[in-house]
Amino acid sequence: MGVLTVGDPLSWEESLEFLAHVRDHGVIQFVKQYEKYKSIQKDELFYGDEIEYGLFRLEGGKAYLSLRGAEVRELLERREVEERRGVAEAGKCTWHPEYGAWMVESTPAEPYSGFTADLRRVETNMRARRARLLAALKENEIAPTIVVFPMLGVSESSGGKNGTSFRLEGPYAQSRLVPDEVINPHPRFGTLTRNIRSRRGDKVKIEVPLFKDAKTRDDDDKIEMDAMAFGMGCCCLQVTLQCRDVEESRHVYDQCVVLAPIMLALTAATPILNGKLSDHDVRWEVIEMSVDDRTPAERGSGSTTPDARLAGSGTRRIQTSRYAGVSSYLCNHKARCDLHCAARHYNDVDVEVDERAKALLAAAGCDELLSRHIAHLFVRDPLVLFQGMTTELDDDEHTDHFENIQSTNWNSVRWKPPPAPNPANIGWRVELRTMEVQLTDFENAAFTVFITLVLRVLLSFDLNVYMPMSKVHENMRRAHERDAATKPNKFWWRSHLAYPKHITDCVAAQRGEDCAVHSSYERLEEMSILEILAGKKGYYPGLVPLVLAYLDQIGCDPETERIVRSYCDLIVKRASGELLTAAAWMRRFVREHPDYGRDSIVPPSVAHDLLRACHDVGVGKIYVPELLGVEPIAPVVKENAYNVQLARVHLESKDDTLSGILERYAERARLVQRRSQILLLLAAKNTEIRDLQTELAAINSELEPTSHNHSHNGSPAPSATPFRSAPQLESLSASGFSVKASSSASDLLGLEPGAGARAVSRTASNNSTVNSA
Repeated sequence: MGVLTVGDPLSWEESLEFLAHVRDHGVIQFVKQYEKYKSIQKDELFYGDEIEYGLFRLEGGKAYLSLRGAEVRELLERREVEERRGVAEAGKCTWHPEYGAWMVESTPAEPYSGFTADLRRVETNMRARRARLLAALKENEIAPTIVVFPMLGVSESSGGKNGTSFRLEGPYAQSRLVPDEVINPHPRFGTLTRNIRSRRGDKVKIEVPLFKDAKTRDDDDKIEMDAMAFGMGCCCLQVTLQCRDVEESRHVYDQCVVLAPIMLALTAATPILNGKLSDHDVRWEVIEMSVDDRTPAERGSGSTTPDARLAGSGTRRIQTSRYAGVSSYLCNHKARCDLHCAARHYNDVDVEVDERAKALLAAAGCDELLSRHIAHLFVRDPLVLFQGMTTELDDDEHTDHFENIQSTNWNSVRWKPPPAPNPANIGWRVELRTMEVQLTDFENAAFTVFITLVLRVLLSFDLNVYMPMSKVHENMRRAHERDAATKPNKFWWRSHLAYPKHITDCVAAQRGEDCAVHSSYERLEEMSILEILAGKKGYYPGLVPLVLAYLDQIGCDPETERIVRSYCDLIVKRASGELLTAAAWMRRFVREHPDYGRDSIVPPSVAHDLLRACHDVGVGKIYVPELLGVEPIAPVVKENAYNVQLARVHLESKDDTLSGILERYAERARLVQRRSQILLLLAAKNTEIRDLQTELAAINSELEPTSHNHSHNGSPAPSATPFRSAPQLESLSASGFSVKASSSASDLLGLEPGAGARAVSRTASNNSTVNSA
């Protein structure tokens, strides 16, 4: 959510006189940081993830926000310090505040390294974080990894205690739907909310198409929302990678820009907003609208009185919100971007830039693409300023003004210079920001590992996925559509990822003309995500086979390869439609619930049951084969949250004498032995009973032949009820519930068997950090 500063924030009116200073010095701070670190080299890959959680309270058959995010985070941070000696570095995690008062964010304390063993560590660390969060909850609280609270904006669901409701239209958001109490109490968040509204001149306006069901009113075609909380209250999965140097980071950034819409569609998990079913599956456009601070003139929807204190006087036309897809590619490094894949070649959309910022950057020696990238950020104003941190900062020591602008340009991919100060000597990083958080740690780990490996493949095999930026924007629009992940021919993609040898010597390309020999390698076509992942017609290999080939080339250990194959199975099956996205599963859950009226409105009881099911799926209490496949998730329990020391035991109570303890456990051993004897006797009796039943059936067939096509009372057997929740794991055997095994990604791709080892890999994973932490 950006840099959190301790201090007193300025009101918007108080901030106005400092906006130009912050913009100018933000550019200067970037230039100084760029000059300082442009030659830094990092030989080893590091990467990490960010997962956001929502805290909810279940009582009386309804679900409410639990506004204890700050309290829970403080408890978790304290426990991390208290337990630091008992947890290995690889198992530690950190906790961060988020926009919503019901939200917390987690990251691994130490980044994952560039060794294959750390691919296994990702899920293990995620499970440890979930277990620790569970340990901090009250009895009636849950913390599923879902994108948005489905009842946000619905009366009485905002977290008031004892059935009370908060006052609406508070001073920060002035929302008709949600109270200001849902905003994180840190002063930055409320000020951010108020200043966005103040700069644009009115409340934010959010509209999303409504899913039309059988009994939906004819005049009801959209879901309307009016506060930043509807967007910034969404949870996501973000992955950050540290690159070798600044040139590589610019190339990785460009590749992530193209991959971002695909990963958004694959992780779709937002089918409900403001208590209604949406006809879109993802959160992105909701957040775009929720933080749109553009004036009417900047939006092109009206006139605005010029104000010289604002960027562009508040009247310069700006095409997108502060939260949007990337507008231009960044790489110009010749070793990565030859004549046929230079970023400039694909920058085909107009990009607004602050000319003053661009001139400062050019004068400092920044190249054209870099200058344009940074100058585009500075068409925005800083949104939150703190007393004593405006004109007082030393540009040689601080980057606060740059980060103020950078951290509130929420693009699909973020290019991140080294921070200041930088005692850890952190390098140039790239953050992929589009993925939606998934219900289980297995899924979140799968997408984290997959995107990391895809980027390693593109670098190692010298491939690229460049396409015109206008096509990337079209892919982002298409990613919002319901079931976009499984629709045929839905996304623009390159027909070829590699070029013939000596392409950089192409004379036609040097003249800027079409190349008769190489033009086919520039060709785009519309592909399904399954084709993008698995390949097409022999000429396009697919991202998943490339990942598996890469693991083979580097000599990946068998255990890690099994885990990665299980991750690829999940992703390919999701694209094929064999497994559902979380959005599709949630929508089906609602529509099959007996309390749902087929009118697009989600009743409180349905939201309660859905949240409980999402939580139980995440902790492995229930599993849904159509969502995850045939292997259940190993349970995550709060008892595994922290390590337990092998300490000396002091028996102080007379009930805890050594002899008393020994007597209890001796009795337990006797009972265990007797249980085994009874089980053997029952098995023998069951065999005898089955033999007698077989003999009786034979006698009956001789004496009274009857039809077996009806139930015992002569009536046809009743059909299954239209709605039932997923079965408890412990009852699967008793209920006779079974699942047909599905084909693996290896089968779909024509690769060697070896996938489907999720249970083995997950068991190995479970026995490491989580159980030892």
